[in-house]
Amino acid sequence: MHLKAPEHQVAGHIAKDGKPGPLVDDKGRFFKPLQGDSRGEIEVKFYESFSSNTEVPAHIRRYFPVYHGTQAVESSDGAAMIVLENLLSKYSKPSVMDVKMGSRTWYPEASEEYIQKCLRKDARSTTVSSGFRISGFEVYDHKELSFWKPDRKLLNGIKVDGVRLALRKFVSSNTLSDTSSKPDSAFASSVYGGSNGILTQLLELKTWFENQTFYHFNSCSILIIYENESIQDGDARAQVKLVDFAHVHDGNGVIDHNFLGGLCSFINFVRDILQSSDDQSTQD
Repeated sequence: MHLKAPEHQVAGHIAKDGKPGPLVDDKGRFFKPLQGDSRGEIEVKFYESFSSNTEVPAHIRRYFPVYHGTQAVESSDGAAMIVLENLLSKYSKPSVMDVKMGSRTWYPEASEEYIQKCLRKDARSTTVSSGFRISGFEVYDHKELSFWKPDRKLLNGIKVDGVRLALRKFVSSNTLSDTSSKPDSAFASSVYGGSNGILTQLLELKTWFENQTFYHFNSCSILIIYENESIQDGDARAQVKLVDFAHVHDGNGVIDHNFLGGLCSFINFVRDILQSSDDQSTQD
């Protein structure tokens, strides 16, 4: 089995200080290191519960990676890994954005030290004010014919205007590394709009979250993906996926207002970008 580091990772853990990072194979699978503390157990428990939960509608399952169990990986010193669907395996030039959801990123049983750590990080971003933050993104630059990725540390410190700028850059065709140029949002309608676009998918998720009480998705992320190879022809192949379930807890019959609030806020941001793009197209 040939394994390699993923090419388009924009957030999350990487191989560092002797600890293994995520890997992908050539069969469409993603290997995520099983964290040694309770987080690893929690994530496996969630995937096993979600996979067998017959009350989760089929149209909602498509927003979650397919779970293939756990496996010890020899090339990572026998480290235990969660084996998932590689969400990017069928994309040749993907643009990817990771959005961490919720105005509270810690879980109920967290230690005071962990809560304070989260509070400090959340306060520097839009987590508290907007209910989500952009953890990272990578875009294919159609002018430079290469991928462009902003510095993650700078990205974590952006406020509301910076979020709007990032959402515009994510769907733009002009040179992205040039900070003086205004993003053209050329692909906004193809990616965010339409019957299969990001906004439609987010609204479908919102409807489910308004009712589901099985799980509370603490510190979970939404991935937004689209394909640049076919975007010029109007085929964005845009998709929304939920990832990172190391802090998911049982809902106990209560709606996950933390995630739902962040999702509603993010929907409003995307809708505003789409609307302003449509208005600009009308003026042009």
